[in-house]
Amino acid sequence: MESPDIRGGSDAATTLETAEKIILRWDSTTSEEAKENLIFQSDRDEVDRYLQAVDEVQRLVSSVSISDSHHHHEVKARSTIQIAMARLEDELRNILLSQTSTFEPDSLLLDSSASAFATRADLEDNTETVGADEGEGEEQEQEEMNLVLPDGSDSNSGSDPGSSRLSSRRSSCKSTSSIREIDLVSTEAVSDLRSIVHRMIGAGYSRECLQVYGNVRKSAMETIFKQLGIVKLGIGDVQRLDWEAVEVKIRRWIRAAKVCVRVVFSSEKRLCEQIFDGGEIEETCFMEIVKSSALQLFTFPEAISISRRSPEKLFKILDLHDALADLLPDMEEIFNSESSETILVQATEIQSRLAEAARGTLVEFENAIFREPSVVPVPGGTIHPLTRYVMNYLNLIADYKETLEELVMSKPCAGLKCTNDPVKPDMDLSQLEGRTPLALHCIWTMVMLQFNLEGKSLHYKDEALSHIFIMNNVHYIVQKVKSSPELREIIGDLYLRRLTGIFRHAATKYQRATWVRVLNSLRDEGLHVSGSFSSGVSKSALRERFKAFNTMFEEVHRVQSTWSVPDAQLREELRISLSEHLIPAYRSFLGRFRGHIESGRHPENYLKYSVENLETAVLDFFEGYTTAPHLRRSQ
Repeated sequence: MESPDIRGGSDAATTLETAEKIILRWDSTTSEEAKENLIFQSDRDEVDRYLQAVDEVQRLVSSVSISDSHHHHEVKARSTIQIAMARLEDELRNILLSQTSTFEPDSLLLDSSASAFATRADLEDNTETVGADEGEGEEQEQEEMNLVLPDGSDSNSGSDPGSSRLSSRRSSCKSTSSIREIDLVSTEAVSDLRSIVHRMIGAGYSRECLQVYGNVRKSAMETIFKQLGIVKLGIGDVQRLDWEAVEVKIRRWIRAAKVCVRVVFSSEKRLCEQIFDGGEIEETCFMEIVKSSALQLFTFPEAISISRRSPEKLFKILDLHDALADLLPDMEEIFNSESSETILVQATEIQSRLAEAARGTLVEFENAIFREPSVVPVPGGTIHPLTRYVMNYLNLIADYKETLEELVMSKPCAGLKCTNDPVKPDMDLSQLEGRTPLALHCIWTMVMLQFNLEGKSLHYKDEALSHIFIMNNVHYIVQKVKSSPELREIIGDLYLRRLTGIFRHAATKYQRATWVRVLNSLRDEGLHVSGSFSSGVSKSALRERFKAFNTMFEEVHRVQSTWSVPDAQLREELRISLSEHLIPAYRSFLGRFRGHIESGRHPENYLKYSVENLETAVLDFFEGYTTAPHLRRSQ
């Protein structure tokens, strides 16, 4: 449509008439052509003529040049402005909608340091390696970020969770320490929106302007949240989910929250700044757009913070806590006005509740160790599942040392003076002066574990096996501490030496319980006969000694080859230690008395094993055989 040029108008009436023609030409209530076309999709000259016409009419409305005698001109001008504002309102809505419809969700998937919040290793480890499922965790990271994942949803196939995939349609990207602002609308559209908003507010139509802008952008924000997988999920909905499902959602929420705060909210704020030029209107509009979405975003961690406490939740709670701690500085920069303070306060309060939940969960973990009720002895005296669970748990605690040292500020309630409970373990905290509260909690956890293991050892009918059980488990504790520099730093070498002494003492007690009787059969006492013309050795007593030794050794071999010492080095040290007592004693006894047996009847019934046979048999000990191997005899 061709509009007249208003630059030639010489007086107010002429100018008004010319401007009115331009504005009425685009009145969609009277013109089919105007209804089917958009001003801002026309050539730029037409856009400029229309905006100039609006400016001229508005200037005339607010000018004293229209006197009372020309009241009809004022009425006409105000009517024209009303028509122009209705048209600009439509243009504003259409520009916003056209820009929103081209939004690409993949443009928000940026490097959000997902590795810092990757799936933690299972607490029950397979073999000695913690974190065997890391590959699986990485695959899960590439799934669609959806707090409630619909059935049949496809993951973002081929995506790299650690890569930056900002849209190619982005014309600019501002990056502070972590905030990344993207262009939610094009630069040209920003200019057009500014020109419309400026005129609507100037004409007194700020309410209509904010309503249109806010409704469209709020709807766009909700669409972005859906594309990121953040759906409306009440506190009760979260708490009814299985924890395994919640763990996946926590990981996805952390990634999505980083995008929401650092990209979506920050970019929305910048867009408001670009269009509204600051002030109260800008802040009101920004809050109208993001408030409900922000409250929806933080419903999920709030539900986690007040859920029932149980040990397996600790590390995901800490992940959420750390994620919020990481985001709060950015939120302070984004929500820095009085009107947006409520969002910042809510996030801070949720972080505090997560901190309290973490502290309470740590105490619950300690209590759970004490209460762990299993009484069925593990076969072969090997490492108890509880020991593996607790030590892997403590290793993960060490991974979160920096956070937990800030959160854990009180010492554990340990020892009789504190608990006044004689059936609970005791710990003298005065011997651990200078250790942090977190270190004391970790040591107290190990004391509780050791106390529980001592109780479980009593269920073994074989005393020697109970000592093997304690030796295995305490040795495992020591090795897990030594294998983690972070945990070793927390525990300290003083307590580590105490634990080392415990498992070595258990090994000594095992040897006494098993081998004292066996070695006693190789002593000379009771073999010599005085006042006789014989050689001075009672052959019948000697035969009984060899027979007793053979029987006891065979029984020990049959039983203890089915026992298990999983650590190869400890197993070898134990064999060497018992060999150092057994082999020399047997060699000496055999050397002194072999001749007496060989000169009698059926020596093969008594001289069944050579020294070499015993040395070979010792290698079967603690291998955890299901059935004892055959014991080789002398030829």
